[in-house]
Amino acid sequence: MKVTIIGGGGLVGSMAAFALQCGRVASSICLIDANKDTAQGQAIDLLHGSSLVADQRISAGDYSDIPSSNIVVITAGLRRKPDESRLDLINRNVDLFLGILEEIKKAGLKENSYFVVVSNPVDVLTYLAVQRSGLPWQRVIGLGTQLDTARFRSYLARRLKAPATQVNALILGEHGDSMVPIWSSATIAGLPLEQWPGFGPQVQREIFEETKTAGAQVIKLKGGSGFAVGLSIREVVESILLDSRRVLPVSTLQSGRYGIREVCLSVPTVVGCGGAREQIELPLTQKECTGIQNSARVLREIIGQVEERIGKATSGIGPAPPGERSGNNSPRRAIPRAAWQPTGRVR
Repeated sequence: MKVTIIGGGGLVGSMAAFALQCGRVASSICLIDANKDTAQGQAIDLLHGSSLVADQRISAGDYSDIPSSNIVVITAGLRRKPDESRLDLINRNVDLFLGILEEIKKAGLKENSYFVVVSNPVDVLTYLAVQRSGLPWQRVIGLGTQLDTARFRSYLARRLKAPATQVNALILGEHGDSMVPIWSSATIAGLPLEQWPGFGPQVQREIFEETKTAGAQVIKLKGGSGFAVGLSIREVVESILLDSRRVLPVSTLQSGRYGIREVCLSVPTVVGCGGAREQIELPLTQKECTGIQNSARVLREIIGQVEERIGKATSGIGPAPPGERSGNNSPRRAIPRAAWQPTGRVR
């Protein structure tokens, strides 16, 4: 299976390629970048290690590689200029992203291919990709709060002296300032987080603040996130390629879950063959549910401003995913807490 990374010469794209190489799942990894020399250099560097890792075809290419690609990962993006407003940066990245979409459509997408959108603002760009790519919405997946969730779990593990791989906690909503920590279902090794030694309200506040500011801290210290985002991208890509059906906090088009419609943001999503197979509605606390709805309002306002400038497009929305009611976009009934929490306690 071939994975092509647009923006593969940059930090995020090259780290995603390295993570995929180490994962040994993709049979072919292709890097496309506006700076062709950088893409070529990254591809050669990866190729040099191929005999130590996996039998993969690694190359630098161009848009002529799109028709043979099973998954197209878009990481290309622009950085904020001094004194530039957030909306100005959003508009510049939207213009860049729409140009990439046009090049992809000209090249021609492989039947049953997928988009994984990583570029920021990821929720807005994922929405535009759904509307303009021609792919069914289930095959357009934004990285969303996948990276935020990884950071959240890692900070919790460090603070509470717990094994990081056994921390299960989610960040949902916007990949941005309105992200929402889901404390009500958080566990360590299956044990409710609220019962873990050392956990309390102050730890809650401090860990979430660390998570929210993590991206800015990494940018300040080393210029941008690389390792963790590469691994986060790999988890999404491999869940599709292997049909793992992992439940991931990725950004997809919402059609009723949590009372939210016509916006892309992160909710627990079953990811596998076909893309977003199902969106899961957890029984959240009122505060958590309100937070996710606030994320939707923030994103809908930004999308409205963007569409006022670029115009609306014909939707690429496809049929409902498995488990949805045919012809009905109403949300599925929330999973009863008793169904996944026999003790009746908050995890």
